[in-house]
Amino acid sequence: MNASANAEISQNASSAGIARRSTRVDQIDVLRGLSILAVILLHINLRLRLGETPLGAKLPNWVVSRIVTNGYNGVIVFFAVSGFLITSTCLRRWGRLAGISLRQFYRLRFARIAPMLMALLVVLSALHLLHVPYFTINAQRSSLSRALFAALTFHVNWLEARHGYLPANWDILWSLSNEEVFYLALPVLCVAIRKKIGIVLTLLVFVVLGPFARVVFTRNEIWADKGYLSCMDAIAIGCLAAIAVNTVSLGRRTRVVIEVGGWSLIALVTFFRTEASYLRLFDTGLSVTVLALGAGLIAIASAQARREGTWLLAPIRWFGRNSYEVYLTHMMMIFAMLPLAKYFDPGNRWVILWYIIMIATAGVFGWCIAHFYSEPMNRRLRKRLQRTSHATAAG
Repeated sequence: MNASANAEISQNASSAGIARRSTRVDQIDVLRGLSILAVILLHINLRLRLGETPLGAKLPNWVVSRIVTNGYNGVIVFFAVSGFLITSTCLRRWGRLAGISLRQFYRLRFARIAPMLMALLVVLSALHLLHVPYFTINAQRSSLSRALFAALTFHVNWLEARHGYLPANWDILWSLSNEEVFYLALPVLCVAIRKKIGIVLTLLVFVVLGPFARVVFTRNEIWADKGYLSCMDAIAIGCLAAIAVNTVSLGRRTRVVIEVGGWSLIALVTFFRTEASYLRLFDTGLSVTVLALGAGLIAIASAQARREGTWLLAPIRWFGRNSYEVYLTHMMMIFAMLPLAKYFDPGNRWVILWYIIMIATAGVFGWCIAHFYSEPMNRRLRKRLQRTSHATAAG
C-alpha cells in the first residue's frame, strides 16, 4: 500500500484541451483516510476482538461483522487510488503515458519509497534479532535474510503464499510488493506500446485477469488474495480512471451520479455482503473488481469537481495524507498499546477507548515519521537526483 504519489491531479478544462493543476483533491484524501482506518481497525480487532468484549456483546451483529473487518477491502481501495494518483502524476509531468521518462520515473519512485522502507526494515531486523514478541520471524517459515530479500525484491506475497504468514509488521509489505511490481512494469509497457488505445487495452487485460486469478488460486488462500494478478486489476482500474479524467469532461449532474455510484459499489462490498453474495460477487472473484471500480468512480468525480472538503472530515483527510507512513508503522503502535490495555483493563470494559488510543497513536506516529523523516528525505533525494540528471544532460 502506497500513498507515494502527491495528489497532483489533472483536470479537464474542455473537450478539446486539458488544463492541469497540482493541488490535492480532498475527497481522494478522505478515501485514503477511510482505507487506512479500515486497515488499523482490522488489525486491532484481530488482537482485541470487539465481539468478545462486554460492549461487543451489546452491539448489533452488523457493527462487529462489518465495521472492524474491512482491512483487506481498505487495501484494495488503496490500490485503486494509488493507480489513479501515479497515472495522474505521470500525465501531468509528461503529458502522455508514452512520454514517460523511465529513468526519471524510477528515480522518483526510489526517492519516495526507499527511505521509509529501508528504515522500517532496519527496525524490524533489530526487533527480530532482539526476539521481541510479535516481531520475531518463525524459523520454520522463513529467516531474517529471506524476509529481507523478499521485501527488497517485492515478493513478500509470494514468500507468504509458499511458506505461511510472516509477523504482522512484515506481512503488511505484501501490498507494497504488488504495487511496486506493477509500477516497475507500467512505464515500460507505456513506452513500448505508445498508443493510448493500446495502453488502455493492456490495462483492461489486467482487469479481466484479476477475478479469474482469484477464483483459480482458491486452493492457496494467501495467493488468491495477495497474488500479483489477484490485486493488479484494482491498480489498473485506478490507472484507467486517471486516463478517463484526462479524456472526458463531465457535467455536474453526471459527476454526482458517478460519485454516488462509486460510494454505492464500495458500500455493497463492504457493508451489504449478503446482497453481494447473492449477486455472486465473492464466488466469481468480482468483489475486488467492484470495490476498485467504486474507488475509481469516486476519484474521477472528485478530480473533476475539486470540491473543498468539509472540516468534519479533516481528521480522516489527515490520516489519508499520511497513509503510507501510517500503514507501514501502525502495527508497532498496536503492539505497544496491547500490554497496556491488558494490564489496565483486563475485562475490556473500555475497549472503545483503547481502540481510539491505538488509532490516534498510530496516526501521530505515522505523521511524525512523514513530517520529520520520509518527506524531507524524499525532497532531498529528488533534488539530488535532479542535479545529477542536469549534470548528465550538460555533459
